[in-house]
Amino acid sequence: MMHLHKFEKIWLIFGIAMLTVFLGIVGVQAFAQGQTPAGGMKKIDPEKVDVTAPFDNPGVHQIDDDTYEVVIKAMAYGYEPSEIKVPAGKEIIFKVTSKDVIHSFTIPRTKVNMMVVPGQVNEKSYTFRDPGTYLILCNEYCGTGHHFMHTEIEVVEE
Repeated sequence: MMHLHKFEKIWLIFGIAMLTVFLGIVGVQAFAQGQTPAGGMKKIDPEKVDVTAPFDNPGVHQIDDDTYEVVIKAMAYGYEPSEIKVPAGKEIIFKVTSKDVIHSFTIPRTKVNMMVVPGQVNEKSYTFRDPGTYLILCNEYCGTGHHFMHTEIEVVEE
């Protein structure tokens, strides 16, 4: 049988106690702040994307005076809708899913960068401060036509 010195026992108990406290704090904060996995928690049938709300009506929808929702479907080498126009200075909630394989929805020089997984609904909110044309890219290799998968979002002064 292994014999532990008194100080080894103290440090072992102290280390386990600190680990328990740390994991407890992280767990409580995650649940208290409503944190979810990066992929999102909402799921839909990837074979019924075209008939499942809100993806049965992709595009820009005004929610209230300061908020717009942009519903987007990613599919082989493109996004639907292909033309997106939103106002500057308003909160834009992007809601995306995929019909076929894993894609991404990335707007360079912004904080919008999401995985687009079949069957998962992913959301990201962003406010464009400056009007202009912003590129939307797929950063996940999705097949031989991957390099064609991009579109633009036009941000206009309201």
